[in-house]
Amino acid sequence: MREEEMQRDNSQSQTPDCSFSPFPIKIFNQIGTILRNMGIPLGHLTEDVLLERACSKTGLCDFGGDFSSEPLRLLLDACEKEAHLNLVGRLAARYNILRLLVNQLHLVEDGKRFPSIAREVIHRPIFIVGLPRTGSTFLHNLLAQDPNNRTPLTWEVLFPSPPPSYLPAKEDPRIAKTGKLLQQFDWLAPRFKHIHAMEATLPTECVAIMSHTFISHQFHTTWHVPSYQKWIEDGDARPAYAFHRWFLQHLQWQSPPRQWILKAPPHIFSLDDLLSVYPDALILHTHRDPLKVIGSVASLGTVLRSAFSDHVDPQAIGIEVMKQWTKAIQRAMNVRKKKETEQNRFLDVYYQDLVGNPMRTIQRIYSHCHLELTEQATTRMRGFLRKERSHNHSIHRYSLAPFGLTSEMVSAHFQMYTKRFHIEPEPV
Repeated sequence: MREEEMQRDNSQSQTPDCSFSPFPIKIFNQIGTILRNMGIPLGHLTEDVLLERACSKTGLCDFGGDFSSEPLRLLLDACEKEAHLNLVGRLAARYNILRLLVNQLHLVEDGKRFPSIAREVIHRPIFIVGLPRTGSTFLHNLLAQDPNNRTPLTWEVLFPSPPPSYLPAKEDPRIAKTGKLLQQFDWLAPRFKHIHAMEATLPTECVAIMSHTFISHQFHTTWHVPSYQKWIEDGDARPAYAFHRWFLQHLQWQSPPRQWILKAPPHIFSLDDLLSVYPDALILHTHRDPLKVIGSVASLGTVLRSAFSDHVDPQAIGIEVMKQWTKAIQRAMNVRKKKETEQNRFLDVYYQDLVGNPMRTIQRIYSHCHLELTEQATTRMRGFLRKERSHNHSIHRYSLAPFGLTSEMVSAHFQMYTKRFHIEPEPV
């Protein structure tokens, strides 16, 4: 199984080492600090500059009638005032935000050139939601083995224009381009791959799609931007889901219709908004003992933020993660209670069942969603499982203590959740 499926508690409680960056990167960041102290601006994170640069780079100026610059403005303001980005962080933020703006311009232009994109029907998509580290990535990858299923792939989401024609992988140069970008990220954050594997041709999360609207939980995971995150959590996510649907139409155009399988833990913050845009969606809700979840999520956040900032507080991240995901799961429970008459759209998938007997869980999912589990899909899924078991994956080791947390604190925060879904504690 991947690292998400093989987490273990480490009884050692040392303070986590936040100095993850290679030595040359540390020197580069130190030079950046010196230059900034001298008043030399580096890595412009200004709305007008980035919008103008995106237009100049593409020769296009139409970001779409539904595009709002308010989320971008709030994100950039939080980056400047709260994120404590080092030089690498500023340059990486500038590159990624510019890439998203360039993509937006190209997507709008593609929609003008190919108006039939807007007529694509996204029928009964299946969303995998739940707390992070609950087996959702493993399940997403497993379901992707079925040729009748479709998942957004990393390269398609990073560089979506022109619309993918679903040619063999070797024929699209964006795959190699994505691979190089991921190699660069691996160099910046070498420990991240031990927590969450990324490859150009693997499925990716919906947060990467929704990032194009700058209404996405992905940014706070990478940078410390609490004011922006609060705005996201308290705001209306429907514009981001409307864009998400448009993005799927873009990917689906020129491709044979297949069953969309989508995934992102933060969907549990806004299930109401998701279902308002996708009223026929089916929800696979993954569950796991929160004591096995929260420390791992805090570890992931610490690793990510440490790649882009020299001021990372693991204990603050731990408390933040616990409160954030308590709020998210409470919202999800409220939505499910409100939609008690629609419980057939939800299927609870338990981590221990999934990793203990993956194919039995798959059969249960296909039965619930009224999908045909073909012999070809079964063969490919079993091959995927054999390959996963044969790989010598590194184990993501973590404990709660370095993140300012105790088992009692986490259990108390998630008591209603574990009781509501009858979640059994996992063995230490």
